Amino acid sequence: MRGGRGFGGEEKEFDLEAMEKETEEMLKIRYLNSKNAVFARTGGGFVSLKTGDESYERVHVVRMFPFTDPEHYISIRTPDENSKEIGIIKDINDVGPEVRRMLEEQMNLRYFTPIITKIINIKDEYGYAYFDVVTDRGACRFTINIGGSSVVHLSDTRILISDIDENRFEIPDVLKLSIAERKKLDLFL
Repeated sequence: MRGGRGFGGEEKEFDLEAMEKETEEMLKIRYLNSKNAVFARTGGGFVSLKTGDESYERVHVVRMFPFTDPEHYISIRTPDENSKEIGIIKDINDVGPEVRRMLEEQMNLRYFTPIITKIINIKDEYGYAYFDVVTDRGACRFTINIGGSSVVHLSDTRILISDIDENRFEIPDVLKLSIAERKKLDLFL
């Protein structure tokens, strides 16, 4: 079977077998646990992985369901721009306590999400909302784009807010805010 022209005008051969093999490899799920994966801390504070004959000097640790099921289905990926999944940890308890701490440290850095405990003020100006809040990490000011998808409802009362710098803030239960705070927030929901 012939393909089209490649860069420079040369004729390229279409390799169906290679494409099928690559597709099969991409669809294969490898589950990682303490029996088939060795995680280690790198000198730079990252995590490395050895599984079977493969070694990865650095991996990314990504929750597949960060808000609804943070303890299960942890994706271990290559850190490059075209990140590929190496494997999945079904349950964080499938690895030893030291490895669990190491992976949780990485995920806590990735999913750093201060909890908004008090809304001092929200100002609307030129399509942006300027928040002045108190979080479980201290006082904070941030800006969101009103027209974008900056506010996500995780449930009827739980809200995730992403600012223009892609930092995330959470309000676990808007009903726990005062009536005055909810009125300020209602304008942007």
